[in-house]
Amino acid sequence: MMAGPVVTRFAPSPTGYLHLGHARSAYEGWRAARAANGRFLVRLEDLDQARCRDDYAAAILDDLAWLGLHWDGAVRRQSEHLADYRAALDRLADIGLLYPCFCTRRDIRAEVARAGGAPQGELGAPYPGTCRGLAAAERERRLAAAADCAWRLDVAAALARTGPLEWIEEDATGGARRVAADPAALGDVVLARKEFPASYHLAVTVDDALQRVTLVTRGADLFTATAIHRLLQALLGLPVPHYRHHPLLTDSAGRRLAKRDNALTIRALRAAGHSPAAVLAMARGAQSSGR
Repeated sequence: MMAGPVVTRFAPSPTGYLHLGHARSAYEGWRAARAANGRFLVRLEDLDQARCRDDYAAAILDDLAWLGLHWDGAVRRQSEHLADYRAALDRLADIGLLYPCFCTRRDIRAEVARAGGAPQGELGAPYPGTCRGLAAAERERRLAAAADCAWRLDVAAALARTGPLEWIEEDATGGARRVAADPAALGDVVLARKEFPASYHLAVTVDDALQRVTLVTRGADLFTATAIHRLLQALLGLPVPHYRHHPLLTDSAGRRLAKRDNALTIRALRAAGHSPAAVLAMARGAQSSGR
């Protein structure tokens, strides 16, 4: 773990209002930092300019302050730091680990089906590597023709360079265990597209390093993705934080709370007269009837 005080972060995307699941993640990071007299940072992951909105960003910060989850220092906005991600991409390209992928999502689904239907994981079926073996001349021809493409990480070549990897997974009681990273399970992930200067995987890894985050607290749905983040850290020579993946809040049907499912927002709970303490109790999964 990086030397110095504990530094955690909460990194929502301003594509909607905060819901209880977000509040749970924010609280976990805030609590871990405050318990260690450390720092709690807020970062807005706003690279998706088609969906991110300034009013959502303002509402997120207002809701956090209302909950009493005050942060330290300035809020980092990813859209203001594109050069940081470009530098990381250039580094990976220079060592020969990026390749252009010209497949559409339909192409990928068809290839997966022909291969026997690769099992679906938390992050979907791994990319089957269709464009990895394209001849250099064909790649150049398509790029010269301005064909749309994504830039993928050659995970097998990357692992040959780094060797086996692991990370430290903490729990809320202070326990810790070593987890073997398996980036190959996710396939050759996309690190950038024409309309997105950096994917979630690349941006979050670079940001955590630049902000000197020592403990990443986030939902259990991102546990598997940590293997790719660990691989990128090794390739780019970045410090390695510890991780703590907390259980997800679910609705009455057992589905995790998400913006796309119109999960109950902090805005709605505030309007209904609930107090910050009551909302945080809900976010922690505790029973609370107070307002």
